[in-house]
Amino acid sequence: MTALAVRRFPSRTALDEALAERLTRTIAAPSTSALMLAGGESPLPAYRTVSARVPAHTARLRILYSDERYVPADAAASNYRRARVLTDALALPAGGVLRVRTELPLAEAAADYERTLSALLATGVRATLGLLGLGADGHTASLFSAADLERAEGRLAIAVSRPDGMRAVSVTPRFLASVAELLFVIAGPGKEEALARLAAGDPQLIAWRAVQECASVAAWVDATP
Repeated sequence: MTALAVRRFPSRTALDEALAERLTRTIAAPSTSALMLAGGESPLPAYRTVSARVPAHTARLRILYSDERYVPADAAASNYRRARVLTDALALPAGGVLRVRTELPLAEAAADYERTLSALLATGVRATLGLLGLGADGHTASLFSAADLERAEGRLAIAVSRPDGMRAVSVTPRFLASVAELLFVIAGPGKEEALARLAAGDPQLIAWRAVQECASVAAWVDATP
């Protein structure tokens, strides 16, 4: 990874507006074949903004997810459900939204998502932009520990037992390395230390280890105290 490009915004509103504009440009670009969405709360305002002014886009666009909690697809905690405000507005053809099939047993859901990602990469498609979150504990996607990273070696997606007791399916560093540009969207308190460690290339930080092989990584931060 080259040096992390950090951009600080004076307010949450400014961050949300900039992210919405970036998503709009990415979706509208004829060269965009795939877009990876992040879970969590941080990107949701931007998803809502883009959904209200959907840009023209190719029907070949594919939407995928950095991770998914192992909950029903219609559960409030589902990243798929949270992002539907955007994906429904895009009105992609069948197969355009590549979700984790949480109706399957966990191991099967992870294997199924890995097959989906492998098939996508086999066609030569690479995500133009991938969004990620950053936890105060230094995790990203649903990669929380060194053990997660060890199990992820050679894989595109894995099943994870999260520290909060939930289970999840996450993409891996191998898949993240295929994304043209990764963008951490960072909002909320308590994340400055993790961000500083990410920018410093701390090899003990899970998020840094997850993206260290990626060509282009940036962080957009709500700098509100």
